Amino acid sequence: MDISNVMNGQEKAKLSAQVDAFNKVLTDGREVKQELGKDDFLKILITQLQNQDPTNPMEDKQFIAQMAQFSTLEQMTNLSEDFGKMSRLMSSGQAVSLLGKTVDISAGNTTIHGKVSEVSGGDYPQVYVNGKYYDYSQVTRIRE
Repeated sequence: MDISNVMNGQEKAKLSAQVDAFNKVLTDGREVKQELGKDDFLKILITQLQNQDPTNPMEDKQFIAQMAQFSTLEQMTNLSEDFGKMSRLMSSGQAVSLLGKTVDISAGNTTIHGKVSEVSGGDYPQVYVNGKYYDYSQVTRIRE
């Protein structure tokens, strides 16, 4: 019995059509992501390990390299989340520094002038000016 590992054009076209049909079923009603995350990377690695040829297992160097890539990806993801937290904390601190100061706030096509009498905390701080809360990001000018 002779098994060929090369596909001809007709077989490639048939396989491509099957893959497209399968992908449409998988993505039905869901948003398709254009990037891979750490969960996707781990799923690929596990699938590789489960489906490897027992007579020719993955080499140690390949496995170690893939695990190092996974570790790097996870660290980068954690670092990105930490930078986001730090940015929100800095915004909150900057909003608190506006207490008692006169600010200009851009609200649509109008500019509101007033003194900041309160500041709300949280991930997206707000300043209380002239009886109304505004996002800290809307502050355009600060005066003593």
